[in-house]
Amino acid sequence: MYYVTKIIHFCYGHRLLNYQGKCRDLHGHNGKVEVELEARQLDRRGMVRDFTEIKARLQQWIDTHLDHKMILRRDDPALAALRKLKEPLYVMEANPTAENLAKLIFDQTKRLGFPVRSVSLWETPSSFAAYHTSQD
Repeated sequence: MYYVTKIIHFCYGHRLLNYQGKCRDLHGHNGKVEVELEARQLDRRGMVRDFTEIKARLQQWIDTHLDHKMILRRDDPALAALRKLKEPLYVMEANPTAENLAKLIFDQTKRLGFPVRSVSLWETPSSFAAYHTSQD
């Protein structure tokens, strides 16, 4: 099996509902996403996928939907005020934890047609969450 990993940096804000720690308040992160793709065979160029293609397609989605956005759960009481202020938002069904953001990016990578194996979202330089396909 062959693997390639692309790293994408972006900034975002969020808060967690039903949480008692610091993350219950609106705050921001300088996030780092590591997207790992896999293939049993290389393409005619000798690649799993071209890094330039991954950057162009996936980073464009992240830049458009997540970068410099406040990412909140659909029932967050702050949404109404932020919408009124026309603040940039991304709304999720689930709490915007690092785990749920990793899965969101994993699912989008798959929708874009990439053979994604795993996505890790670094919320801080020492803390990350990952989502990956099951390893049989």
